[in-house]
Amino acid sequence: MLKENKTFVIGHKNPDTDSICSAIAYAALKNKTAEGTFVAKRAGEVNNETKYVLDFFGVETPEFIAHVGTQVKDVTIKPTPVLTGDISIKNAWNTMRDLQESTMPVVDEGRLEGIISVKDIATANMDIYETRILAMSHTKYTNVLDAIDGTMIVGDPNEEITKGKILIGAANPDLLENYVEDGDMLLTGNRFENQLCGIEMNAGCIIVCTGAPISKTIQKLAKENNCNVISTPHDTYMVARLISQSAPVRYFMKKDNLITFSSEDFITDIRETLAKIRHRDFPVLDRESNYCGMLSRRSLLSMDNKNIIMVDHNEKSQAVDGIEEAEIIEIIDHHRLGSLETTMPVYFRNQPVGCTATIVYDLYQENKVEVEPKIAGLLCSAILSDTLMFRSPTCTAKDKKAAEELAAIAGIEIQDHAEKMFRAGSSLADKTPEEIFYQDFKKFSGHGKNFGAGQISSMDKTELEQLRPKIAAYMEGAVKEGEMLFFLLTNILTESSDLVFVGEGAKDLVEIAFGPAKENWVSVPGMVSRKKQFVPSILHALQQ
Repeated sequence: MLKENKTFVIGHKNPDTDSICSAIAYAALKNKTAEGTFVAKRAGEVNNETKYVLDFFGVETPEFIAHVGTQVKDVTIKPTPVLTGDISIKNAWNTMRDLQESTMPVVDEGRLEGIISVKDIATANMDIYETRILAMSHTKYTNVLDAIDGTMIVGDPNEEITKGKILIGAANPDLLENYVEDGDMLLTGNRFENQLCGIEMNAGCIIVCTGAPISKTIQKLAKENNCNVISTPHDTYMVARLISQSAPVRYFMKKDNLITFSSEDFITDIRETLAKIRHRDFPVLDRESNYCGMLSRRSLLSMDNKNIIMVDHNEKSQAVDGIEEAEIIEIIDHHRLGSLETTMPVYFRNQPVGCTATIVYDLYQENKVEVEPKIAGLLCSAILSDTLMFRSPTCTAKDKKAAEELAAIAGIEIQDHAEKMFRAGSSLADKTPEEIFYQDFKKFSGHGKNFGAGQISSMDKTELEQLRPKIAAYMEGAVKEGEMLFFLLTNILTESSDLVFVGEGAKDLVEIAFGPAKENWVSVPGMVSRKKQFVPSILHALQQ
């Protein structure tokens, strides 16, 4: 199973409309202008506003991805052929020799039963002295016929051997009858008396060697006494050597404490096992526990990390888990520069505009790619959302111009679409305080301090006032020692916010930044932007 040349386009955790729509639109652009496959993903649940936008334009919600670390499925998995448990160790050896494989999986209807190695087969040939091996391993007569090039004269080839030992009938009948037991497999030549003795002593099978003729009398008596009869061209010595190789692989394979990996396992989680266990190959199972190939140590040497394009963020604290293990190839953003480090140079597009979607629209124009109506609708919605329909101080003339052009392509009226979108987003009746708090939540750091800030925007003043004490109560229970949490309840119509705060030193910080505050909240007229108004003010207060 070969790895695909695939790149994920992902916004930040707790994604907003800009994060989701910009990821979808930019992935669509890259699929038209670059080699490979680009897929939009999301790092969190979409909010009500974004759901409304996606449904309105008939666009599927991107698939959720929790972690972008390199997984087993991202590495080249060798599609090693499989063996069945019934195959003889002779045929297993021939297959492994022809394929030059030292280890092969034993699979039944897609499920891994065990592992057989050359060492296991060597052990079966050299270290096993048990004459009842065929009965113990429930060998089918088909395997016996194959191993000794035999022909079934009497009996059913699909029958299993369940009792008896292997016995060479070299003695005379008087002595032989003391050795033959019920169900035994008697190897003999052109000796009528020995053949008859075997039948009379209830042998399970008589193998007549060197192609000697088998009389009709022997055949008739064998049928009457449920004794199988096989003819083989080989001599007794050769048959004695070959017959134990008819035992099925299932009996000799390793089936307990198998070391397997899931295709979903992260490489960082299995490295210790790979270091301790010196196997060359390891079986890989898919999500349904079906066998899908072998992972070799050598394939890890050429392992590639997941390719990621980050949109609408550039800070590690806001990125999907495992971002440090991924290969970041592009960043498209409109926020302040964060603390993210990359191992290689990347394409970094950062512009001081109100929305990442505005930058994505620029990229469509620069690449001379026509914007499809539904993509235009997504980008326009993202701009209206991030700029609060041009009310936010982050909004630029470029954002407004882009939104108007995109609205014309999408065939929507800005005022009407924005109001419906905002009302869908501010419908909080079905949300818990925790869901509302993390609906649009980001972590920040500066001047040696870390803090988190969430925001909700609504056109309903009463709804915001009723929500404030519930959010405050949740934050009191959620804040950790040494942490500060903030939440902006933004009224789109009045262009103001109530700021709720918790944590050691949070109130002092808020009063430095915004003036006198009540016990755990303060009303801040004119504040609608977390990025351009709230965060810079808090960072400035921290500096003081």
